Amino acid sequence: MSLFATFSRSVALAVMLVITSPAALAQLEPTDEQRQAAVEIADSLRYGHYADINFDEQWSAEAFQRYLDILDGQRSYLLHRDIEPYRHLERDMAEALFDGDLDDAFALYNRLSERHTARLEWLLERLNEGLSFEFDSDERLEVDREEAPWATRESELDELWRKRLKNDALTLALTDQDDEQIEDNLRQRYEGQLSRLRQSESEDVFGLIMAAVSSTIDPHTGYLSPRQSESFDIQMSLSLEGIGALLQADGEYVKVSSLVPGGPADRAGVLEPADRIIAVGQEEGDMVNVVGMRLDNVVDLIRGPKGSVVRLDVVPAQAVDMTRSQIVEITRDTVSLEDQAAHSEVINIERDGKPHRIGVIDVPTFYVDFDAWQAGEEEYRSTTRDVAREIESLKKEGVEGIVLDLRNNGGGALQEANSLIGLFIDRGPTVQVRDAQGRIQLYGDTEAGTIYDGPLTVLVNRLSASASEIFAGAIQDYGRGIVVGTPTFGKGTVQTLNDLSHGQIKLTRAKFYRISGDSTQNRGVEPDIIFPSLIDPERIGESSLDNALAWDTVQNVQYRRYGSPENALAALTSQHQERAKENPNFRYLERQSTLARQLREQHTSVSLNREQRQRELEAQEAEQLSLENQRRRALNLPELDEWMDARSDNSQPEGSETDAANEDDKDEDMPADRAHVLEAAEILLDYAHLQGSQRMVKR
Repeated sequence: MSLFATFSRSVALAVMLVITSPAALAQLEPTDEQRQAAVEIADSLRYGHYADINFDEQWSAEAFQRYLDILDGQRSYLLHRDIEPYRHLERDMAEALFDGDLDDAFALYNRLSERHTARLEWLLERLNEGLSFEFDSDERLEVDREEAPWATRESELDELWRKRLKNDALTLALTDQDDEQIEDNLRQRYEGQLSRLRQSESEDVFGLIMAAVSSTIDPHTGYLSPRQSESFDIQMSLSLEGIGALLQADGEYVKVSSLVPGGPADRAGVLEPADRIIAVGQEEGDMVNVVGMRLDNVVDLIRGPKGSVVRLDVVPAQAVDMTRSQIVEITRDTVSLEDQAAHSEVINIERDGKPHRIGVIDVPTFYVDFDAWQAGEEEYRSTTRDVAREIESLKKEGVEGIVLDLRNNGGGALQEANSLIGLFIDRGPTVQVRDAQGRIQLYGDTEAGTIYDGPLTVLVNRLSASASEIFAGAIQDYGRGIVVGTPTFGKGTVQTLNDLSHGQIKLTRAKFYRISGDSTQNRGVEPDIIFPSLIDPERIGESSLDNALAWDTVQNVQYRRYGSPENALAALTSQHQERAKENPNFRYLERQSTLARQLREQHTSVSLNREQRQRELEAQEAEQLSLENQRRRALNLPELDEWMDARSDNSQPEGSETDAANEDDKDEDMPADRAHVLEAAEILLDYAHLQGSQRMVKR
């Protein structure tokens, strides 16, 4: 019997499931420990959080809406009448939190669980009836229902889920799976989701409620259950290995938010920020579909012993259709200090027939060997010490300037950011930290003298965060150098981890400010010269997170400037733009980022007609492939037949020779990575020559 030809029977069966399924489900209730923890969390937020929170009816309405979004963000399970009995929480959420009264919030979850269970059973019943694989209708499926009204009738959701099931089947069909494979994969997916749903515990529900409460305030404040606290401790001690990727929930998908520099995923080069993981497998055996799976469960599947292999089915960030996935393999490992150590290279540039040398120091993170430092060892490793050593080496190489590469540097030890700035300035303040009471603590470099006072450029991108932003902002404020790249992440807040009687709370307690008085929060650091990027700021970065704390300012501090690079920016920008127009990689980045944004804006629905869907997909990928091959032709690289091949292709220009100073074969990097660092070196050479000319004029 065909799925799509028997819709009327499906409606009747769905009604029966809704009536009969709830009785089989255990009704989850809050424990006394959770009630007490809720009160402690409320007090922590009221008295310990950086923001001045007014727990009024407006806050209650926002928290209740946030809870609904977490439970059913796509408006796919709950009906309007399911929510109405709990509408009083729009006024009373704050009071319920401070009283530890979680009964109604739990009851709403139980109702969602009943609807979710019934829907999964409905899908499995459709599979048992047999699917139709004739995808020849003109129907389309809306892909984002966040703003959709709540359905008033079960039949409305039946129609939605009929289309979703059809889309799930079509998505697999487009990956060349046969009918039996499609049915088996869908059954495994839905049965897995149903099994996990039935295993839900009260701690799971409590975590969802607290997530709604905390994320209403800011995205970095949150509750950690006893299990999550233990997992956090394991991660910090590095006793359990993984792939070195930070993940976050993105609707029903798990998204890569960033890669740990020097980690297994970073070294393998098979993952990028905003990639979505749809299945996880071990070295042998079947892949486990993780669409709809909770984030911590996905993390558990990915982690494992050092040396073992994990397989990930990944949809690239630039893909506009979930059919375009590929399986990658990563060998689990720990991240050692050596993997994250600063390292340098010399880039040779020819101008007017003369050779010039520019040094580049890559700083993956701000690190310090705390154990060796606390033990009083004189030769302990740290970012500042390693960079100082690289600077001395580059000086001996006779470089005309140094590029400090902070791309993908997510921060680390604040003390290292301060001391690193001290290599380039002769004592002075570096950052202001403001607490909830408005008290400002000033940090700075207290060491006299500098290691390097020549031309300096700082290269940043959207994944440069926290301590990286403090460093880049200070160099900019001091006029010590120029900052190039893309606007940074915007992580300008400080968190502490506090114990509760049940679990822990991560609490935003303070905010970073530059010495100029500007916050790095939300806006990040704006480069003096901006490069194009494939990282979408609407998907990655502080400003992309819900309820991120706002940008603001405090009083600036007294400091002396070392130069006025802003006076050279007009000339530097003009010279950069002339090169960028002729640079195939820069043209590609600009056009590809524009195209990717346009495709996402257009991608509001998908066709359920196989031929139409294939045409749309091919047209989109043809545009992306055309841009990629234009770049390749300009660089004398072999052209590709498939756009997806660009992720794994490391071809070099025909007839290219690896520079003796670049023995690590840097041209194998992705075009954005290498194009950015090479252009940063060009800009720095321009800057060095301008500074030299100005000195000649002054003399």
